[in-house]
Amino acid sequence: MKEKIQKFGKFLSGMVMPNIGAFIAWGFITAFFIASGWFPNEKLAGLVDPMLKYLLPILVGYTGGKVVAGVRGGVIGSIATMGVIVGADIPMFIGAMIMGPLSGYIIKKFDKAVEGKVPAGFEMLVNNFSVGIIGMILAIVGFYAVGPFVVMMTGVLKGGVEFIISKGLLPLVSIFIEPAKVLFLNNAINHGIIGPIGIEQAQNMGKSIMFLLESNPGPGLGVLLAYWMCSKGAMKESAPGAAIIHALGGIHEIYFPYVLMNPLLLLAPIAGSAAGILVFSIFKVGLVATPSPGSIFAILALAPKGEMLGVLLGILAATAVSFLVAAPLVKKVANNMEDETKEESNLESNVDVIKRDVINKIVFACDAGMGSSAMGATKFRNRIKKLGLNIEVTNSSVDTIPSDADLVVSHVKLIERAKKNSTQAEHVFIENFLQDKKLDELFNSLQARTNGNVKVAKEVAATNEIVEAKETSILNKNNIVLGLESVSKEEAIKRVGEILAKEGYVKEEYIQAMLEREEIVSTYIGMGVAIPHGVGEAKKEVKKSGIAVLQYPNGIKFGDEVAYLVVGIAGVGDEHLTILSNIAMSLEDEGLVEKLRKTYDVNDILKVFNK
Repeated sequence: MKEKIQKFGKFLSGMVMPNIGAFIAWGFITAFFIASGWFPNEKLAGLVDPMLKYLLPILVGYTGGKVVAGVRGGVIGSIATMGVIVGADIPMFIGAMIMGPLSGYIIKKFDKAVEGKVPAGFEMLVNNFSVGIIGMILAIVGFYAVGPFVVMMTGVLKGGVEFIISKGLLPLVSIFIEPAKVLFLNNAINHGIIGPIGIEQAQNMGKSIMFLLESNPGPGLGVLLAYWMCSKGAMKESAPGAAIIHALGGIHEIYFPYVLMNPLLLLAPIAGSAAGILVFSIFKVGLVATPSPGSIFAILALAPKGEMLGVLLGILAATAVSFLVAAPLVKKVANNMEDETKEESNLESNVDVIKRDVINKIVFACDAGMGSSAMGATKFRNRIKKLGLNIEVTNSSVDTIPSDADLVVSHVKLIERAKKNSTQAEHVFIENFLQDKKLDELFNSLQARTNGNVKVAKEVAATNEIVEAKETSILNKNNIVLGLESVSKEEAIKRVGEILAKEGYVKEEYIQAMLEREEIVSTYIGMGVAIPHGVGEAKKEVKKSGIAVLQYPNGIKFGDEVAYLVVGIAGVGDEHLTILSNIAMSLEDEGLVEKLRKTYDVNDILKVFNK
């Protein structure tokens, strides 16, 4: 059950996390330009509702479909999501989270069913019409079935809130309010149920605690602070900005995706909200009207004279309790993710780690088997030559790992595929094919064998043919461009792909495959070099082996790294491996790498790559 919950949380994360930036943009627009915002602007405020009702759910639906079935899944997920959006009068984020993955799954099953059965020349026709027809059907299903189902859920939540309020169990109302909020039903709960009750009370008493139930920013602030203090990576980096928008701007929707990524986190805002309501009740405080937006400033401005302290204490109590509940849950998820990687890739620096008595063949495997793995294999092969172990070191695609591989070295993001396709082998999982601590530890383990600890039985001769320093059919001067201005990595990949296409090495479709490959695993390999290439399926778009080289003296960002040389690769068979071997060996000389980064002469590139 624990594993299933974790997988479900990761799946939700995969739909929501890529779109956090869009939520933040919507949050800024709302906080700044609505009538009660910081800089009211009627025209710009017109962006708020369309973004909330259409843009954000469609982005979630697209991402959900893409996670399951790539770009085709994303397109059909967007079509189906439109059905639930139009079929309801509330924001359809839950509908999008249902229709996106469902649509991706259906189109994936359809593609598998017709694979190999479509007559040549009709592929594009079938691809386009299948998405259109199935998407239309799913949009209708969303309109008539999924949308009404989500609306019904809203009614159940409303009924629960009304029941608890009628029984005088006010803190327990959090059990319904907070789940309703993270489902983007906050406005329905606040203005449809709590607000009217609060208005009636305020008319009789001059204030109402009802105005503090949904608008309290403390529960969400505690969750965001927990992500900031206890999470890692992109979530940790985005949380502070989200916290500011949430607490000071009053845009509560900004924290909902953070909870949806880990459903157990619902416990935190529920507990925090209950604590806040309890403090509000003890101090007998309320507000004179509904704060909109629900920022700390707006809430304090609507507090009656003399009750500001009690209101502030209730917000602080909600924040503290929410943080205390959320922190261990967030930290546990972050640690589990790190531990999973460590468990899969851990390799201690001793000979006992490699359990096999005989290691005859080491295979470096990447997605396509013609870029980073080839260079990693070349460098590691040269490194262990002096050990005299006579171990064959080669490379392959992760989907075509040789059955006689004794040890497989692959990227941490390819764990499942590598293990599935080489059950007979031991595995080492790394993050960088040229510079990784695990490779150093593997080398140390193999080095220990030269001291007589383990006998290696098989001899394999591995020699590389040296070619003269001249232009070849694979790399010539037309393929090299120097002194380029820095751009995004996507633009660099597109440009190097266009050179490959122009010079007749690949079809135009190969460029998109290069971009898709970069989304899977970064092609940055270390020492200021990136080697973009297509995914394994894109080999059918390769006409002949070729390499193109772009030089960016000021560098371009590849994730957290900076590349100065972008080497586009297209390979048929093993024709391109000699050049990759030369690149890998050259990268061992930092001085030479620096020279190639600054050179004005394409012959310097040719001399190194075409040795």
